[in-house]
Amino acid sequence: MSSGIVAMMLGASLFLGGIALVAFLWGLRSGQFDDEEKFLNAVKFDNEDDLQSAVEAQKKKEELLMKKRAKKEQYKPE
Repeated sequence: MSSGIVAMMLGASLFLGGIALVAFLWGLRSGQFDDEEKFLNAVKFDNEDDLQSAVEAQKKKEELLMKKRAKKEQYKPE
C-alpha cells in the first residue's frame, strides 16, 4: 500500500470518528439518553402486550379520576 492511501484512510477515519463523537456529545446534552422509565418498564413487563395493557389501565384510571372530579365540581350543596 502506498503512503498516500494510508494517509487518506487515516484522515477519513479521523473525520468520521469526529462526527460520531460530536453526535454522541450532542445526544448527551440534549437528553437523548435520559429515558429512565424505559429501562424500569422493561424490568416490570415481559413483553409489549403487558406494557400496552399497563398503559391502557393507567389511562382508564386517569379517565375515572377526571370523571370523579367533574362530578364533584358539578355538585353544589344548597
